[in-house]
Amino acid sequence: MDEYIDIVTASGEPTGKTALKSEAHKNGWYHNTIHLWLYTKNGEILLQQRSHKKAIHPLLWDVSAAGHIDAGEAFVEAALRETKEELGLTLHAEELTKIGTKLHKSSYANGTIQDNEFHQVYIAELKFDLTDLTPQEEEVEALKLVTFYEFKTLLSQSETNNHFIPTNKSYYNFILDAIKAQL
Repeated sequence: MDEYIDIVTASGEPTGKTALKSEAHKNGWYHNTIHLWLYTKNGEILLQQRSHKKAIHPLLWDVSAAGHIDAGEAFVEAALRETKEELGLTLHAEELTKIGTKLHKSSYANGTIQDNEFHQVYIAELKFDLTDLTPQEEEVEALKLVTFYEFKTLLSQSETNNHFIPTNKSYYNFILDAIKAQL
């Protein structure tokens, strides 16, 4: 879906400009996205397998819910919306904890997509069974819970196991540390 998003500066400050997401990616304009990582009190993290239809990293496992922030939309509102859309899960703003902002810069599809995104990163406790979730078919191939140990093991082998995005190791470790600190 090609929605309008807010364009920000290289330091993350609003510019007052909006553009279609496709134009932002084509031109390498900086913009915001949300990442919401869900965890259980038992020390598990919910991973989402990206749909086979995705242009970027199809079938790799990643963040529980994520997406672009619509023009004029607040970060928390976007996190709640994306979680509802992708997982069928309704959360409330007070359940989210912001753990940071991470700049992600990557080029894909032979340079036709230049991602310059500020991930607004949140965590929240998953208080529902996996079977209660409804994955969005266009975005999500599968869902699974992994223990902290499994997460770390899969991450350590990410160059060869086609599980996580290998270049994002420091980001994934940041997530794991933040969730452990929350428990």
